[in-house]
Order: sequence, then C-alpha cells, then structure tokens
Amino acid sequence: MKFAKIAVAATALALVSWTAHAIDISGAGATFPYPIYAKWADAYKKETGNGLNYQSIGSGGGIKQIKAKTVTFGATDAPLPGKELDESGLAQFPAVMGAIVPVVNLEGIKPGELTLDGPTIANIYLGQIKSWDDAAIAKLNPNTKLPKQAIVPVRRSDGSGTTYNFAYYLADISPEWKSKVGVNTALQWPVGIGAKGNEGVAGNVAQTRGSIGYVEYAYAKQNKLIHTKMINKAGKTVEPNSATFQAAAANADWKSQPGYGVILANQPGDQSWPMTAATWILLYKKPVDAAATAEALRFFAWSFAKGDKMAEDLDYVPMPDKVVNDIQKMWSQEVKDAGGKPLFSPTN
Repeated sequence: MKFAKIAVAATALALVSWTAHAIDISGAGATFPYPIYAKWADAYKKETGNGLNYQSIGSGGGIKQIKAKTVTFGATDAPLPGKELDESGLAQFPAVMGAIVPVVNLEGIKPGELTLDGPTIANIYLGQIKSWDDAAIAKLNPNTKLPKQAIVPVRRSDGSGTTYNFAYYLADISPEWKSKVGVNTALQWPVGIGAKGNEGVAGNVAQTRGSIGYVEYAYAKQNKLIHTKMINKAGKTVEPNSATFQAAAANADWKSQPGYGVILANQPGDQSWPMTAATWILLYKKPVDAAATAEALRFFAWSFAKGDKMAEDLDYVPMPDKVVNDIQKMWSQEVKDAGGKPLFSPTN
C-alpha cells in the first residue's frame, strides 16, 4: 500500500472494505500508528475475511469516541492515568512503539545532515531561535553551511499524543518549556503554524521552505522528508532507526504504570533515540458490543503474533514477547461479556 496515498486522507479512512459477513470492527484516534494499523488491517483482511475501519483523527478524538461508545476501540499516544481508566471502565495496552523525529525543509540539506538537540528544539518552539544560522544551531553543525533564513515552526493543531510525547521530552530537558508551555495533548503554542495530524504536519513541512516539524518516523521516511539527527541523553549523536528506537525501549518497566502507560522519552543509553514513544489501545472491560470487541482482541493478538516484520519494515518497534504475554493475560482476566465470560483466551 503506497504511503503517499494513505497520507492524503487524514480522517475517516477505511483501511479495508467490508464483506457482508465481516464482523464490524471500528477504531479511531492516533495518527502516529496509522501506517502500521493500515498494513496490519490489510493483511488481516486477506487472511481472515474480517475488516477494520480506523479513523486517523488524533489521540484526543480517539479518547472522545471510545468514551462515547461510538467505536470498538480508541487509540492514543498519550496514555490515560489509572484513575481515569478505572472511572471509565477501560482497559489500556500498548500496541507498538515508534519514534518522533524532527523534519525540516531546507534547501541543500539532506536527510540526517543536520543535528539538533532538545534545548535547541525547545527554543525554536518557544520562539527564541528564529533563524537557521542562529549560533546555537551553528554550534551543533560546525561543518554545515546554514542559510540565513527564518525558521517556520509547524506543530499540531488537534489534540495529539504525538504532541504529548514531544512536549514531555521538551519539558524533561528544558525547565523553561516545562514552566511556560508544559505537557499536554493540546498546548498554548508560543509560535508556529498549526496542522492536523501527522499527515498535516508532514504536508506543511514538505510545502514550506525554512520549516521544521515533528512527525512519526514512518511519515518522514515514506514521504522522503528531511529528518535530523539528535543528541541524546548520553550526549551521543544518533540517527533515527530501528536500532536506536529499540535501544530506548529496551529497559522500559511496562508494569510500573497503570495500563502500561510508560513514556519512553529521553531514555538513557548511548544508542537511545530521545523521542521514542509507544501508542496505546483503549477498549471497554465490559463492552456493549462483545462480538466486535472480541474480534478486536483477535486482531491485535494476530498483529502481535504475525505483524512484527510489517512493523519493522515501517520502522516501528514491536512489543517484546514478555509484554505481549502479560497483555493477553490481562485481556483474559479483565475484558468480559455481560455474563462475566472472558472475550479472549490464548486459544480463541
């Protein structure tokens, strides 16, 4: 499936067509994992005959739709805290990991040729660094000819888990960002052009000279955007790739937070990409449509079992087997029909 075609439809795109006998599975939310959900859904449809309709509308929209019970599952890159999960009767689990990368549109600059660090990115989005030949950028790129060109920051306009993870990282490395802007799925941005979805940010950066944005890596790679390198917590310069994403995720303690809500930003390690992130699925422990939820669990079980290479091909990081086993145990213990019968077991 050509990603350029995927990116055109930022919202309400059916991943696969329905058949008359298919179980109706619907999801909505994060744009961050959309490329891999599309790929998994296409393969799952071919193997099982069952389809998935996923609306790539942003994490905020996904949370709203699952709480309104208009979809089988919601998807978010900003995990819900334990109290909110309990109050809403929702189960939460990570589906896959990926990474956020800075992307730029600078004439003469090739992918990976420019290096940035967290404080510099924070100061760009705070409006304090305004030109590409600023001393802070020049210091990080002594051998690169930087243009005297205004920086055009592009950021999300919708409620976004990608924004949440991006802001979480910036708050971790910049006290000024933490105090002035903070961490949330939607922010009061000091500067920048708003765009909807990872698709919108990618499209704006591609069309705007002098721009910088932040997108999930698959969007940067498939649309041939110019990504930057970054300096990580260990002070090492790293490229965004599967190895650096896996390094950041390697030591995550998934059980340390309710609903596996572990943020992977700014992890230690020489090889760690500093803006690695997971993405989560939300569904009801006692769903109204038990058949659809059971099929959704089968879809994600299939994805965990057979979707690793597809994820890696798009530079996502599959969940570790140990975590998958724990997630599936949680499904069998907590997600039940009206009669109290589990909707999933390892044999169904």
